[in-house]
Amino acid sequence: MSRIPIGIVLNGVTGRMGYRQHLVRSLLAIREQGGLPSRDGSLIWPEPVLVGRNADKLAQLAQRHGLTEWTTDLDAALARSDVQIYFDAQVTQQREKAIRAAIDAGLHVYTEKPLAEDTDAAVALCRAARTAGIKHGVVQDKLFLPGLRKLKRLVDGGFFGRILSVRGEFGYWVFEGDWQAAQRPSWNYRSADGGGIVVDMFPHWQYVLEQLFAPIRSVQATIATHIPSRVDEAGQAYEATADDAAYGTFELEGGIVAQINSSWAVRVRRDELVEFQVDGTHGSAVAGLRECHVQHRGTTPKPVWNPDLPVTEPFRAQWQAVPDNEPFDNGFKVQWELFLRHVVDGADFPWDFAAGARGVQLAELGLQAAREGRRIEIPALDL
Repeated sequence: MSRIPIGIVLNGVTGRMGYRQHLVRSLLAIREQGGLPSRDGSLIWPEPVLVGRNADKLAQLAQRHGLTEWTTDLDAALARSDVQIYFDAQVTQQREKAIRAAIDAGLHVYTEKPLAEDTDAAVALCRAARTAGIKHGVVQDKLFLPGLRKLKRLVDGGFFGRILSVRGEFGYWVFEGDWQAAQRPSWNYRSADGGGIVVDMFPHWQYVLEQLFAPIRSVQATIATHIPSRVDEAGQAYEATADDAAYGTFELEGGIVAQINSSWAVRVRRDELVEFQVDGTHGSAVAGLRECHVQHRGTTPKPVWNPDLPVTEPFRAQWQAVPDNEPFDNGFKVQWELFLRHVVDGADFPWDFAAGARGVQLAELGLQAAREGRRIEIPALDL
């Protein structure tokens, strides 16, 4: 069977997400399965070109996985005649310039979120990509989590009746770095370096809420820096200037109210690191990364509040697990496959730069709402 080689410039591949999720678990996994079938039966074959700032790390990665193409010169990589796609997994501050260079080089662009540091820049990238006639996409991996795919199945099947509310809890304790090493990089906690949980997570909540339930019409938020001092990778103490927790309320079209707490200063007593509870007139569901449980109105018990007696209701046992009903692959890999088919076959791919710009907008307005202590309506973007 013939192959369709697709050269892909991977910038920022030495970082955790760029390496683990996008290179190893996505592109190399596609190669390991023998390629990706295209519409005409040929196999789409990713050919990674690794790009980063550290030549030694790039050489080690390439050798570890039997790859030969790597460089610290982004311009040279973009100028290659055998590449068709540029992918960006750098820190956000470096992203806009690199994406513009890729657009100017005529490459299709797929990128981690957030698309840019602010809404104006994100909108400008969207317009530039459309003018250039390239295909463009933004990673929206949470949509492909098994738990949220089951939740989407329930929404599409009308399980909830009229949806009333969505409650989300996300986060875990990130160690301060003194007596145990932090499990997130130190730049996440410095606003000057593009850090902050609002910038990181609100773009996720934007596409989750919009694509599972309804467009977001307004945002309110309270943010905090609960841990004011941390210790970096070199063992040096530094001031944490970025928010490490955000408590957001989002009003959705149709009267749905969503509340999502995001925190890197919370200890987990949930089944999964992120959980969403959806309540509707006909039923409720709780979905996490992989699992989803439901309670229909016909099987809903009638609890009675009595603080003088111990709890006798087995509340968790009263919910029913939603079956898989289909195999679930790695979410990053699934979206990569969709983007590759978008490039090769012209298949639909709705998660474009416009979707990415809406995520940046929500984060920006969320921070503004927190600073000003008010509810802010979300205007339509002029795209």
